[in-house]
Amino acid sequence: MASKPYRDYNSYLRELFGCRVQKITLDAGLTCPNRDGTLGTGGCIYCNERGSGTGAAQQSKSITEQLANAKAYLKRRYKAIKFLGYFQSFTNTYAPLPRLRSLYAEALSDPDVVGLTIGTRPDCVSEEVLDHLQELSQQRLIWLEYGLQSANDDTLSRIHRGHDVAAFESALRRTRERGIPVCAHVILGLPGEDRELMLNTARFVANHDIQSVKIHLLYVVRGTPLESWYEQGQYQCLSREEYVSMAAEFLTLLPPHVIIQRLTGDPHPEELVAPSWALEKSENLRALHAYMEKYGLYQGKDHALR
Repeated sequence: MASKPYRDYNSYLRELFGCRVQKITLDAGLTCPNRDGTLGTGGCIYCNERGSGTGAAQQSKSITEQLANAKAYLKRRYKAIKFLGYFQSFTNTYAPLPRLRSLYAEALSDPDVVGLTIGTRPDCVSEEVLDHLQELSQQRLIWLEYGLQSANDDTLSRIHRGHDVAAFESALRRTRERGIPVCAHVILGLPGEDRELMLNTARFVANHDIQSVKIHLLYVVRGTPLESWYEQGQYQCLSREEYVSMAAEFLTLLPPHVIIQRLTGDPHPEELVAPSWALEKSENLRALHAYMEKYGLYQGKDHALR
């Protein structure tokens, strides 16, 4: 909405399609090289066995079933008319091309689905997969979402990410050469990161050809290495006040045209260890908006100073 101090995603989609468009989270039952033994078996320190997803694939729900179930709910709640299939869980370009073709085609076969947004790792995008997505983008809206998390290689090593910043830059360049828009995921509050390192990630995003960003709070979920770090006193979560001020400063450094897809996380309540306020999405957004209004902040305010 125009009243928000940043360029929000829902407004972008409404501008593009002229109606309410809602994302539907899809679980394709894929895995990750940081879990299947290719790079590692434990994953990133904050990721559990559900891989930030719904677990629908473990319940043997097809992509078609997942879409149908979600559409009925989203039409009622948000009056949504069109939908984007969001392949979220784990690494959604990490499979043989024939399987990926089948998954993407199944989602796009729904007449109400206007496009796909595909979450993946920057070290898991082959040329052939990018070529296929470029073909799809001639007819539908196709986005790739890459987990950058931090623009600091030491941090990426500390969180057991399994790739460096150069891998992200390579994936970004090859994706943009094909005209496919990119959303970068970043996390605030990563172990060892202070204010300046977090703002350096904002500057990195601002200085690259990135169309959108998701800003996440690092929260602790059960069954992760981060849970052990937290219980042993080796990691302390950001307070709401710290997160709000950090996210606000982050936004001021981004160009005004960059679309802000997310400013909070959505932890599963039964999995969350800390901080408890991470579940209060509406309150967190209100606090951010109030903070930015109080100090006269808005997306792009300090872009020229980055």
